[in-house]
Amino acid sequence: MTTTLYLNARVFQGAASGDPVDAVDAVDAGAFVVRDGVFAFVGSEADARDFAPAPDSTVDLGGQLVLPGVTDAHTHLVMMGEALGQVGLTDARDLAGIQRLLAEARAADPDARVLRGRGWLFDSIPGGAPTAAMIDEVVPDVPVYLDANDYHSCWVNSAALRELGITRDTPDPSGGRIERDADGEPSGMLYETAAVEYAWVQRDLAMTDADRDAAVERVLAAYSEAGVTGVVDMALNEVALEALQRAAERRGGELPLRVAAHWLVSNADDDATNLEQVERAASLAASFSSPWLRVVGIKLILDGTIDACTAAMSQPYSDGSNADTIWPAERLFPVVTAADAAGLQIAMHAIGDAASSMALDALEHAFEANGDIVRRHRIEHLEYAAPGTAERMAALGVTASMQPVHADPAILGNWIAQLDDDRVERGFAWHEYEDAQATLAFSTDAPTAPYGPLANLYVAATRESALDPSFPAAQTLGRTVPIERAIVHATRDAAASVGDASWRGEIREGFAADFFVIDTDVLSEPAASLLTARTVLTVVAGRVTFEAGGRA
Repeated sequence: MTTTLYLNARVFQGAASGDPVDAVDAVDAGAFVVRDGVFAFVGSEADARDFAPAPDSTVDLGGQLVLPGVTDAHTHLVMMGEALGQVGLTDARDLAGIQRLLAEARAADPDARVLRGRGWLFDSIPGGAPTAAMIDEVVPDVPVYLDANDYHSCWVNSAALRELGITRDTPDPSGGRIERDADGEPSGMLYETAAVEYAWVQRDLAMTDADRDAAVERVLAAYSEAGVTGVVDMALNEVALEALQRAAERRGGELPLRVAAHWLVSNADDDATNLEQVERAASLAASFSSPWLRVVGIKLILDGTIDACTAAMSQPYSDGSNADTIWPAERLFPVVTAADAAGLQIAMHAIGDAASSMALDALEHAFEANGDIVRRHRIEHLEYAAPGTAERMAALGVTASMQPVHADPAILGNWIAQLDDDRVERGFAWHEYEDAQATLAFSTDAPTAPYGPLANLYVAATRESALDPSFPAAQTLGRTVPIERAIVHATRDAAASVGDASWRGEIREGFAADFFVIDTDVLSEPAASLLTARTVLTVVAGRVTFEAGGRA
């Protein structure tokens, strides 16, 4: 039995399970004791010393702030690890800037057989219409694949179109679109399932296990340094699961953070095939149930994004267009009902109000079909939802999984332009879910946005830009969330989103000793301190996974 006494700290315990999100004091304790991976005592220094008079080790935290470990409640682990090794394009705010970064990357690695980038914004491209020719101007000799900032579209050059075998005769896949010019030739943009079935499949085939292992190690290190102690991985597939298994095996069966994963179920336009995917997820859930790597449910992508005008809206976009849902109701309802009956958590990507309304319709149908069973489902993103959606979700016990960093004003211009009406005022309305007392879990959706939790909390608390502070605050997008409550949404509520509210996400006796220490008291300093604060220590189950100036 190993005991560690932590002293001279400012401990933010978080709101207790079952309490409202605002039932929390700024700093609750000054010391705590960790014994065999759990918090054995939390309180004053004097009482902590009395509780553990002869600890195995004592750590003086120098008056620094201790927070419960963050759970990134919606992320893509392997994809994020890959993105950390790609050309970042978010900061390039025009085509010339994007082309310059691509040319520099090509010159830096002339032997590379492919060039991959990520994070470009639609409003950085003239008319929001990228073409293969724009990339060909600077990199014509190797395939180039550039994932959009929302990771729902992929911009490719002519060499990539040839590698993928996409021609004028290639049909659009169900739920996706191959953009074409006036003559019917592919022009270089792959939207939604076209990006998944062509660009992403090619990527997975081209990558080796060693590539994926390197990506996993990058992301595990990055998250540990950021103070993240748990993640909810969305859209897990076979190769990603195998990569995470290998990472655990390299560490004797454990990982430096807790992974709860959702198996991606894609619409095959065939009920039998769709239900086979649900059965596969149920089998994996039975096989992978450790605290370090478990499969908890399925992920369904119901629509696209507002930036690309592929999110399903009840009213058209500003240009008069609209988009259908990727899953029609007649295919969605059987899958949701089967997954609910199997005890799987259902996570549905729904950015537009038509999609989120259909998601709740599907859940209500499943509840009626399957009766009174324990369930914990969720809807992802909810960037624009119909009035009353929050109350409807609270009544059904459905978690709202939202990403404040997606509302960063620096990347919001195109989002606003595509709606350009009073819908903008209700965008990213996380306060509505608080008011309705629905569970609200904050996350980043990395790599579609920066993975750092403190920047995410800054956007939630200010509606200002963490990417570029020169951008004015997005005042039209509703209320902010006080920093204390934002932390609870990123810790306790994020853990609760996968059923872990009773044992992690708080600094409280009997809970898992998952916490991180930062060098700035962001609870008493101005909100801007969230952008400069740095993690100095991350601990998971009592084990140090990151230490500034040291090694995990």
